[in-house]
Amino acid sequence: MYKIKTLNEIAAEGLQLLTPRYSIDNGDTVDGILVRSANMLTMEFDPRLKAIARAGVGVNNIPLELCAEKGIVVFNTPGANANGVKEAVIAGLMLASRDIVGAIDWAKTLIEEEDVAKKVEAGKAQFTGPEIKGKTLGVIGLGAVGVLVANAANALGMTVLGYDPYISVASAWGLSRNVKRASSYDELYSQCDYLTLHIPLLDVTRGLINADSIAKMKDEIRILNFARAELVDDFAMTHALKDGKVAKYVTDFPNALTLQMKNCISIPHLGASTPESEINCAIMAVHQTMDYLENGNIKNAVNYPDCEVGLCRSDARITINHKNIPNMVSQITSVMGQNHINIDTMQNMSKKAWAYTVLDVEGEITPEIIASLEAIEGVVRVRIL
Repeated sequence: MYKIKTLNEIAAEGLQLLTPRYSIDNGDTVDGILVRSANMLTMEFDPRLKAIARAGVGVNNIPLELCAEKGIVVFNTPGANANGVKEAVIAGLMLASRDIVGAIDWAKTLIEEEDVAKKVEAGKAQFTGPEIKGKTLGVIGLGAVGVLVANAANALGMTVLGYDPYISVASAWGLSRNVKRASSYDELYSQCDYLTLHIPLLDVTRGLINADSIAKMKDEIRILNFARAELVDDFAMTHALKDGKVAKYVTDFPNALTLQMKNCISIPHLGASTPESEINCAIMAVHQTMDYLENGNIKNAVNYPDCEVGLCRSDARITINHKNIPNMVSQITSVMGQNHINIDTMQNMSKKAWAYTVLDVEGEITPEIIASLEAIEGVVRVRIL
């Protein structure tokens, strides 16, 4: 029996996929954890814990390296909430272009006026803004969300310029042929009337939109950030909005600075806040957790490599979480050979400092064999399925 703990409310449509082999358990000794936004950075993990699935994309609330060291695979659910975010971005495009928010706030001030309709007609000119049709949108990051945004903007009549040096084959296939490719950030900056960010927060992307990058952009550019707050330097944005270099900034991540910025629309993190997104994320998180616990398959992991080997057709399947260091595979196969265990199939995958090996074998896997594998320097977890 596998025990699963939920740290946040997980959509019932996902939890109901758990088979009778699973039980929901709120104790500390569990096989898997399903989480959304709960802070796990200071949690202590029981040795039994094997998997953490984040029903969403961001994993800043999970100690990834500590989990890797303990052989705990951390999953997220990229693409499950992509449509919800895409729709929010399209709404953001409209809000950035037409001063709808300002106009609504102004209209509310007329509540005590005698002739509201007349005042509306007299004052509405101050809130005019350009149409997006025919304008150029720059999309930085062409993953699940970026591709949907690019295609939707193209369908709305925009010229779309995309930049992603690491675009996947799947994303490339899904991208409209009308989306043009930029060869650099600078090329994209110089041509865009609107700019939208859809990249992860990494050391190299932190503060990507800063005083230097903004200086390379068109005057009165409109910038949207529905990806990560830290991609934008708030101090640089404050000055750019004040002097008019940036006409409007739409962010899904309000803070004390953005709420005071001139011409900034701070949306309270609603990008993926749809019931459909929550359901899709829960379903994906549960499927990935079950497939890993039962079959050893890894899909959409963030601290270990993906490794999909289907179902085991041999006597047993051995999965090994280990450091990505030389001579590891030969040590593993030596243990098998010394114990006269035949390897039917084997797959070894690596991701930066960590790796994962799966062996389908013939023969009885004894406790002594497991102990020999666990004794190999760099091995952090061995499982028999």
